[in-house]
Amino acid sequence: MGISVVTGAAGFIGSHIAETLLNAGHQVIGIDHFNDYYNPELKRGNISSLINHPNFKLIDGDIQFLDWNLLLEDVDVIYHQAAQAGVRASWGTSFRAYTERNINATQVILEAAKDAKNLKRLVYASTSSIYGNAETLPTSETIPPLPVSPYGITKLAAERMGNLYHDNFGVPFCALRYFTVYGPRQRPDMGFHKFYKAAIEGQAIDVFGDGRQTRDFTFVSDVVAANLAAANCDAANGQIFNIGGGSRVVLEDVLDMMGTIMGQPIVRNYIDQARGDARHTSADVSKAKAVLGFNPQVSLHEGLIQQWQWIQGLYSPVVAANGAAGGK
Repeated sequence: MGISVVTGAAGFIGSHIAETLLNAGHQVIGIDHFNDYYNPELKRGNISSLINHPNFKLIDGDIQFLDWNLLLEDVDVIYHQAAQAGVRASWGTSFRAYTERNINATQVILEAAKDAKNLKRLVYASTSSIYGNAETLPTSETIPPLPVSPYGITKLAAERMGNLYHDNFGVPFCALRYFTVYGPRQRPDMGFHKFYKAAIEGQAIDVFGDGRQTRDFTFVSDVVAANLAAANCDAANGQIFNIGGGSRVVLEDVLDMMGTIMGQPIVRNYIDQARGDARHTSADVSKAKAVLGFNPQVSLHEGLIQQWQWIQGLYSPVVAANGAAGGK
C-alpha cells in the first residue's frame, strides 16, 4: 500500500478520506493548521479515532511553511482538501485568508509536486462555486466558469494553476468540483449542520431568499469514493470532474424532509438573499461516471438521517436539555 498526504485532514471531507485510506491499509500523512475559522476542537474530534493509528502521522502546521520536498519523497498521492471555505465570509477584510490559503498554499504544493519522483496523482478539491449562476443546468465541465463570490474566484485560480503545472511540468493533477457536500462532520457554518443545530435548540433557521433555490447535494462518502477513483485512474490525469449527488432539490423540500426525520418541523425565518450565493446548482456527472466509474450511492433521505444521528451525538447535552425528538 502507498503513502498518501491528506491536507485539511482534520476537516469535514479530509477526515473521511484519511479514515477510509487507513481502513484500506494505506499510510497517511495528515496535515492541518487547526485555524479558528471554526472551533478547532471540532476538527480534533474528527480525527480523534485516527490519532493513535500506527499508519497515521499528523502534522499540525501551515501548508506554506512546511518542507514539501522532504514530505513528498515517498508519497504517491496528495489529496489536497485544505482551503479557506465559505462563500459569504469571503467578502471584505477576510479575503486575504482566502488568497493565502486557497491560492498561495496550493502553489507551494504544486511547486514541490513537480519535483516529486514518486507522485502519481494530486487530487485537488475544487467546487461548484466556480460556475456561479450557470446558464445551463445540469452544468457540465465545458461550461465557462463565472464565479459570483470571492471564494469561487480563489478556488478557480488554484484549479487553473494546477492545470498550468500539469501542462508545463507534468504534475499529475486533477480537480474534482464538489457540489454541496453534506454528512457527518459537516462544518458548523454549512447549511444542514446549522439547520439541525437550530432545531435542536428550538431556534428558527434563517433561509436566504424565498427558499426556492435548488442545490445538488452530495453525501460525503460519495465524495470520498470519487477522490479514491481519481487517484487510481490514469485517465484522470489533467482532467476536471463534477462530483454531484445526482439530483437537484429545492431547499424548501429539503427542510420538510429534515423536519420529518427529526419528528418536528423546522421553523423558518426568511431573510434577504446572500451576496455570492448561486441561485441554482446541478451537476452533470456524466464525465465522472464515464472516466472514474463514479456513481453516487447515498440518497438524500438516507444521508440526512446519517447526518441527524451524528448531530445528535455532537450536541447530546443540548438534546437532553431540550427534549428534542429523535430521528427514525
